[in-house]
Amino acid sequence: MPGASSRSTPALSGSGVAAIDCRLAAGEDELEAHFELRRAVFVHEQELFALDDRDERDDEPTTLHAVGLLDGEPRGAVRLYPLEASWREWKGDRLAVLPELRTHHLGAELVRFAVSTAGGLGGARMVAHVQLPNVRFFEHLGWRREGTPAPFHGLDHQLMSIRLDRGA
Repeated sequence: MPGASSRSTPALSGSGVAAIDCRLAAGEDELEAHFELRRAVFVHEQELFALDDRDERDDEPTTLHAVGLLDGEPRGAVRLYPLEASWREWKGDRLAVLPELRTHHLGAELVRFAVSTAGGLGGARMVAHVQLPNVRFFEHLGWRREGTPAPFHGLDHQLMSIRLDRGA
């Protein structure tokens, strides 16, 4: 897909820091890994959904499913899609990183990848409903709060946005 590529951070030799690669899910195995990661976080860990977090948006041809790999293994996921036919406004959601890996910077790289991908496809703005404990994390990446928190899937979320022409 034009505008979509990969975002990589090499491992630091001898540091214990893993190599990070974020990209659109390539093939059925990576797409299934994307869904498995989301299920692990949103169904099993956070219990926001009973059986699965997949919805009709996952089947839309304009929806992009990204994976974040640590040392070549899928360990994070994010979903993004245009909110209008012009592809100027985008939404990012279902950002999922396994709990034991949340200090490895994979979440930040996935957010940056989503922002750069949407911007590369002509987007001007991206929005996300962010769980309240993650608001400062998103602010650090350049996102801004919009309005007041509201329930989303039974948990308070903050609507946030970022201009895509400035990046994350």
